[in-house]
Amino acid sequence: MRLAVLCLALFLPLASAAQPASDVIDDILDNHILPGFEALAAETGDLAAAAERDCDPSSDALRAAYGDAFDAWIRVSHLRFGPAETDNRSFVLAFWPDTRGATPRSLSDLVRVQDPVIETAESYATVSVAARGFYALEFLLYDPEIRTLEPAAYRCALIRAASADAHATAGAILTDWQETHEGLIRNAGGNDTYQSREEALRTLFGALAEGLEFTADLRLGRPMGTFERPRPRQAEAWRSGRSLRHVQMSLISQADLAHRLAASRPEIRDRLDRAFQRAITRAEALDDPVFAGVETPAGRLRVEVLQQAVRDANGVLRSELGPALGIAAGFNALDGD
Repeated sequence: MRLAVLCLALFLPLASAAQPASDVIDDILDNHILPGFEALAAETGDLAAAAERDCDPSSDALRAAYGDAFDAWIRVSHLRFGPAETDNRSFVLAFWPDTRGATPRSLSDLVRVQDPVIETAESYATVSVAARGFYALEFLLYDPEIRTLEPAAYRCALIRAASADAHATAGAILTDWQETHEGLIRNAGGNDTYQSREEALRTLFGALAEGLEFTADLRLGRPMGTFERPRPRQAEAWRSGRSLRHVQMSLISQADLAHRLAASRPEIRDRLDRAFQRAITRAEALDDPVFAGVETPAGRLRVEVLQQAVRDANGVLRSELGPALGIAAGFNALDGD
């Protein structure tokens, strides 16, 4: 199924009439947040099981399970508040960008000394986030140097430990949502965490705005670099060929949240839908999986056009939905203002 078609399909269950804030919150919880984290827990469980069956980095089954689990993370990667923020869980799953090369260095050090820290889940959970999560696994499965480090038996054990740790982290996020945070948001106004429904909606708005900024500034901006010095090897997950896919999948999920978040403002919702659809269409049309084209003027221009489409969607979000939710025009999600 084409990604744009999938994006439109996500919107179909919603009613066209404006919804009160409590219904908007319930809808986002029931159809966006909870299913997303349920899928992440399930897919990382499949990944851990696949690693136990076959830890060979070239295993098609292992790589497929890794891809499915990574997809599930990208779909919720903008929801970095609450349970995902606790104990730095979002960074445990996704330590990127790694501006100092900490991930390959940390993995190499573990293998070189055959550190016994990987022998139990409890001890492995104490290692640097650079040696945990999806980006560490990408090195272990796809990087020519890291995936061939010796001894192979230790490297195998490390793949299994990292996969199981990702599942444990995803499970902890889901459990916290189901047992605590879901109730806090659903009953906003009746607790100190969310003192009103409007505060809960502003939190969701902030997560969405931050996700869009991350996509525009990092997922697209880092490989673009400058005109004189493009940096395609700075793209997210280029080793596994997933750079553009992450932009596409994140936009689809962010579009779904935007649509649901604006359900009480039908006219704004429709303009947001159109803005997101333009960005998704641009992403679909970009036949450049790892943004290698940024090294040519024409290829760079295509990525710039996509980046601008993402920023345009964020502009509609900020200038129209933000004020409707009582959020100042100068709100900066990444700064936490």
